[in-house]
Amino acid sequence: MSAAHVLGLRSETPFVSLRRNALANFLGQAWGAAMGLAFLPVYIHYLGIESYGLVGVFALLQTWLTLLDAGMSPTLGREMARFTAGAHSAQSIRNLLRSLEVVCLLIAIAICAVLWASAGWLAQDWLRAERLPVDVVRDGIGLMAFVVALRFVEGLYRSAVFGLQRQVWYNVVNAGLATLRSVGAVLVLAFVSPTIGAFFVWQALVSALSVLVIAGGVYAALPRAPNPAGFSRVALYDVWRYARGMAIITLLSLLLTQVDKILLSRLLTLEAFGYYALAATVAGALYLFMAPITTALHPHLVSLVARADEAGATASYHHAAQAVTVFTLPVALLIAFHGEGLLFAWSGDAKLALSAGPILAALALGNALNGLMHVPYQLQLAHGWTSFAIKVNLVAVALLVPAILWLVPLYGALGAAWAWIALNAGYVVVGIPLMHRRLLPTEMRNWYVRDTGLPALGAAAGLALLSAFKPAELTSRLGWLLFLTGAFLMALLGAASAAPGLRARAMASMRRVLAP
Repeated sequence: MSAAHVLGLRSETPFVSLRRNALANFLGQAWGAAMGLAFLPVYIHYLGIESYGLVGVFALLQTWLTLLDAGMSPTLGREMARFTAGAHSAQSIRNLLRSLEVVCLLIAIAICAVLWASAGWLAQDWLRAERLPVDVVRDGIGLMAFVVALRFVEGLYRSAVFGLQRQVWYNVVNAGLATLRSVGAVLVLAFVSPTIGAFFVWQALVSALSVLVIAGGVYAALPRAPNPAGFSRVALYDVWRYARGMAIITLLSLLLTQVDKILLSRLLTLEAFGYYALAATVAGALYLFMAPITTALHPHLVSLVARADEAGATASYHHAAQAVTVFTLPVALLIAFHGEGLLFAWSGDAKLALSAGPILAALALGNALNGLMHVPYQLQLAHGWTSFAIKVNLVAVALLVPAILWLVPLYGALGAAWAWIALNAGYVVVGIPLMHRRLLPTEMRNWYVRDTGLPALGAAAGLALLSAFKPAELTSRLGWLLFLTGAFLMALLGAASAAPGLRARAMASMRRVLAP
């Protein structure tokens, strides 16, 4: 019996499985994002914006330390997806998992030790705290070390679960953990200690629980092997080429998405960096609308490519690309034109909205353009073609870093955000034609027109219809909330109506429902 039958993956059509996983990812990640974003004003209330700047530093450290993953997590996810398509035996996939676990654990221990040892230097010589004592900042960074190490290990198991296409299970579990992480943090701050140290102690406890639960889910999903799993150099050697390419792509992607935060954490005060970190966090919520689709798409495309099903891969590519446009651009345009109002409706703090709103608007546009490239990127990975992303990102890094060094001293944080927009516009204009010269060479026009252009115009038209009802001042949170809700729904309706593939599928589903 094949691995796919063992895991129960043959009972559904590919599109049913893809839609189910995408929906599960959206609901799970929506809940996780809602938990995080809903309580951000509460965190700032108890901790202050300067201490929240440390939370931004934590997110930055966590992101950059994924470099040490060296491509292990995406490689394991890909191999788990290939296992479901019959490319691995139960023994070989368990050996690969065990081998990567050993490497990942050793790296996590090193991360914890180095961060703990560097806490004093980071607190005194790198970060520019104005009101927080140096010892408070140092202790906070020391606690971060444990949380970052645990999240590093969790990432390996999460990739395995996604590769096995157990995404419904993961999102149910992750929603519960996200609730525990966010609600528990508020309770700790409110009733135990309103300090950054207490915040990170709670994060460490929940992260340890997350590792145990998700690791258990991975092993429960795998069929038994004839022999106990063991460390295998051969298993690592078989995947090292793909892992190497993914490691380089990860490095370049992090340079592109995080170099602004590294520079700003040094150039700005911790309070000003807190505003930028807040804007980046809210703008990052855009990925909530695209990540569920691309996360579900990756193992699906890998399986189609492994079976040489080009027609299926083409259909899935366009279906996912249109879905990303429809669910991302309405939110991005809403934030871009009404970022200050959105922050005010969310937090009730006019000063915060005015300080972070312009940065949020620019970052949202850049993230939206970046998100449009996610489906083409998944197509490249499904074909094992990592060199293209490496070359494109090398050029992008060579342009972005000097641009930030030039613009930030002149325009502050907003200069870095506009550099991000320009970079991602270049991806859309230059990267897509280069990719389609090799993969799906006849489909480029469909991507530009049907998958992206028409839904974008529909979203803009829907948003413009309600622009006359925009509140004039930052005074009524309810007024802004009602306006933003209506504007989003109109933009979403406009985008969905203008997306040919999604519109056709919706009409077909409606005809089936109404058929006698």
